[in-house]
Amino acid sequence: MILEVCANSLESALNAEKAGATRIELCMELGVGGVTPSYGLVKAVLNAVNIPVHVLIRPRSGDFTYSDSEFEVMKQDIALCVELGCAGVVSGVLHKNFTLDKERTQLLIDEAKKLQFTFHRAFDWLKNPEEVFLTLQSMGVNYVLSSGQKVSALLGISLLSKLNKKSSTCVVMPGGGLRADNVINFKKEGFKALHMSGAAFNKTLDGDVPLSMNSSSFLVENQVPISSVANIQQVVALLNKS
Repeated sequence: MILEVCANSLESALNAEKAGATRIELCMELGVGGVTPSYGLVKAVLNAVNIPVHVLIRPRSGDFTYSDSEFEVMKQDIALCVELGCAGVVSGVLHKNFTLDKERTQLLIDEAKKLQFTFHRAFDWLKNPEEVFLTLQSMGVNYVLSSGQKVSALLGISLLSKLNKKSSTCVVMPGGGLRADNVINFKKEGFKALHMSGAAFNKTLDGDVPLSMNSSSFLVENQVPISSVANIQQVVALLNKS
């Protein structure tokens, strides 16, 4: 069975390999569901580990519907993964009505060339998941990462099992809340791959921070913060005023 560990740093990747993980999904910022890791991190992990590395291609947090410029960045990130010799990429695109953007997802699959392609947990927002799973399978997707459209894969195991029975070339990979106390449930159901972070918090400072740098106002899943021309122009005008 494949055990994929979602690693958010070089240390996490090294720990995953040391612990016996089969492969790594490399990303950054687990708190927002993960975003594309930096070039430096990808290169460092590839140089440091011997197990396969799949890279998350998600240019920002929030939804999975992207502007033209964001989509171009995604394609360039995939091209870089091909160039660096990654084993796979993890991505996917939806329309605003939570249906599969088949055209753009196929373009990403094509951009990945021979790399394995995982359709990520955008799947858990999709309408008609069983139908879309078969569509993704026919498109050449190798893995679908899903919590069964529930807050945890254990709660979503019914849908995941249904999808697993429809699997021929595309592997259903449960992910979301997998731990030592529940993983046996998925083994019994006959899944071929599982996904977990296995993360534990390590204290880096002795005391509390003087001022929080987290901004919850920027974490809105149906909105994306973008620098506003009007807001900036207003400030520039005030600064330039004699």
